[in-house]
Amino acid sequence: MHSRALIQLEFNKVLAHLARLAVSEPGADACLAVAPMEDPAELFRAQELLRQARACAQETGLRSRAFPSLEGVLRYLGQAHRVLDADGLWAVREALDAAHALREHFSGSQDPVRWQLLAETALEAPWPQRLHQALKRCLARDGGLRDEASPELFSVRQEIRRIHQRCTSQVKDFVSKEGLTVYLQDDFMTISSDRYVLPLKTNFKGRVQGIIHDYSQTGETCYVEPLFLVEVNNRLQELKREEREEEQKVLAFLTDLARQEEDALRAAYSLAVEFDVLLAKAELASLLDGHAPEVGGEGSVELFAARHPLLALADPRKARPVDILLKPEQRALIISGANAAGKTVCLKTLGLTALMALAGLPAACREGSRIPFWSAVHVFMGDEQSLEDHLSTFTAQISHLSAVWGELGSHCLVLLDEFGAGTDPAQGAALAQAVVDKLLEKGAFAAAATHFPALKAYGLTKPGARSASMLFDPSSKKPLYVLAYDQVGASVALDVARDCGLDDAVLEQAQKYLLLGGEDSGRLFERLNELALEREREIQTLAKEKLKLEERRRKLAETFEKERGRLLEELRQQARVILRQAEQEKIGRKQALKDLAETRRAVESLGREEAAVQAPAAPAWSWEDALPGARVRLKGWDKAGVVREKDDKRRALKVDMGGVSLWAAFEDVSPQAAASAPPAAAKPRAASAQTQEAGRQEAPSGPSGPAMVVDLRGLRADAALSELGSALDKAILRGVGSLEVVHGRGTGALRREVHAFLKDFPAVASFALANEERGGDGMTMVELK
Repeated sequence: MHSRALIQLEFNKVLAHLARLAVSEPGADACLAVAPMEDPAELFRAQELLRQARACAQETGLRSRAFPSLEGVLRYLGQAHRVLDADGLWAVREALDAAHALREHFSGSQDPVRWQLLAETALEAPWPQRLHQALKRCLARDGGLRDEASPELFSVRQEIRRIHQRCTSQVKDFVSKEGLTVYLQDDFMTISSDRYVLPLKTNFKGRVQGIIHDYSQTGETCYVEPLFLVEVNNRLQELKREEREEEQKVLAFLTDLARQEEDALRAAYSLAVEFDVLLAKAELASLLDGHAPEVGGEGSVELFAARHPLLALADPRKARPVDILLKPEQRALIISGANAAGKTVCLKTLGLTALMALAGLPAACREGSRIPFWSAVHVFMGDEQSLEDHLSTFTAQISHLSAVWGELGSHCLVLLDEFGAGTDPAQGAALAQAVVDKLLEKGAFAAAATHFPALKAYGLTKPGARSASMLFDPSSKKPLYVLAYDQVGASVALDVARDCGLDDAVLEQAQKYLLLGGEDSGRLFERLNELALEREREIQTLAKEKLKLEERRRKLAETFEKERGRLLEELRQQARVILRQAEQEKIGRKQALKDLAETRRAVESLGREEAAVQAPAAPAWSWEDALPGARVRLKGWDKAGVVREKDDKRRALKVDMGGVSLWAAFEDVSPQAAASAPPAAAKPRAASAQTQEAGRQEAPSGPSGPAMVVDLRGLRADAALSELGSALDKAILRGVGSLEVVHGRGTGALRREVHAFLKDFPAVASFALANEERGGDGMTMVELK
């Protein structure tokens, strides 16, 4: 990405806002280093992490802890035989504590599947377990070494404390016996030069036999070491030296541990920094009340209710939202309208939003927005003249465009603000049209703001281009900051000049020249503006009605879901009662199966009712629509994902759910916009003729839903295990809680193979032989996780 575009669109100011939201110094530095990404896969991962981090922070209160920078410490570790001091090790412990708090948050999470990628990022990084435990044992919260850091250090400090108590007792007895209280400057013993001394008034220093070590700054106090304390103080000095030696041994041990686990230490530090940046992005999304636009493909530009991020951060009430839209067959947007109406702001909003989206940052736009993956953004706007380089505004624009012309292509976004101005209007307009023409031929995306009438007409007539106008109030001639499409706008330069206070005589003379030139098209533009304004008001009214209908539909869906849940629970209770009565032999097996069949029909009827309610909202979905990159939902798991591959022969799709990929049958997948049916109401699709036949014999097995039956009788061991694995996969996809495996009695060989297979299958919670009424040792009952 060209740094010139980053500077002109003020991307660095967005990063400065982001850095202020970080809680640590290294996190803030990492925020300032955020840049647009060149790898679509890396960008997809960053956006998914941001989405999960925002949801997790809102629902679980996930927060980052402050920690110091370890850059200096890590460089110091690279120098052999150098020992970290207590401050350096304290910094290491703070960083590891911050990373450990993140790991603990996700290891104890009640719903890790919802933010699976976030949890994997936190838990799968290498962890310096020995170093962290040693630092917690040896370092106190204030950064000092604990007594328990080593037995020798504990013993030395215990001896030092014993000597302190002994000295205190001896000094009190001495002062009381000699009556020295009136001569003491303070009523306590103090330390000078690491030796216990008495603070005597200077006038009475001869009252105590001892060694004078120092005087106070005022000279009124002298510090005298009594002779009876000399031996004790000498012993104290020896202990202090031993304490320093033991502390140095502990520091050397901890430093050696840090070197041994340096790779894991760096990974944990990177994890803490990454989450600090990630949670700062989530906080930025909340401040902007925005979302990360979907990025990918070569399709349309759809930025809904987009606001300039810096304006939205400065004052959300003054940031006017606009929809910036280009259809799939369009590549150029020509914006016209009055001065100070917001044309340049629209261009900067598009450019800065694109940079933020490509950098994995949230933007100030509505959910559902999307842009293509642009690997380069080029900006030509503002007064770029340079006296030092002898460039006029026009010459500077042409020079910069010429320098990058060969790089422009379908992967680029080009922003042109008043391109061609600063020279003859006719030639400038012709040059601007030619530039947009060639950009369309190259497949590049372009957005241009202009006052040239020729370029305005070009936007209406050129295939691949779209015209838009910034509307103004017909009565006050004030801008409304509304972007109307397929419309051109008047420049109203005379009205703007009048608002700015220009003399009326000058304006009247200008109007005369305008009439003489036959170029007064103001009435036409005003009429077009009025028509466009009426259309925008009608669109806004329809949008409000749509929101009301959506809210009504949502409430009806919630009511239906509650009622469906209540009915399902009643049916489950009936099934439990029937099974309990059958087990207690209160009713016969045939009667129980009949009652269960009636209950199952009631469940299926409920599922059909739900499908009928949701059918109008479901979009058409065919095998041809299931293209790589499409967002879908797995019906059985009710999880969203993205299609990565498709197998036409098997009619199966490889779906990526936050980093976890699996193959699913096309019938088990629906478009993301469609509401997925709950597992209890889903109609299972059989995998083979045998499982189809067995599916008609399903019976409820408890709260987890109906059991699925697979018949393996008559199959060889390898074929039977293959059939069993397929049945287990489909049971998981459909949300079935249990499986009945019919393998027959025979010699028991097939039963042993089945049990060995189930024992190692990760989704199996437990399995056991059926009771004699259900088939005894000829059937195995399997409970799934």
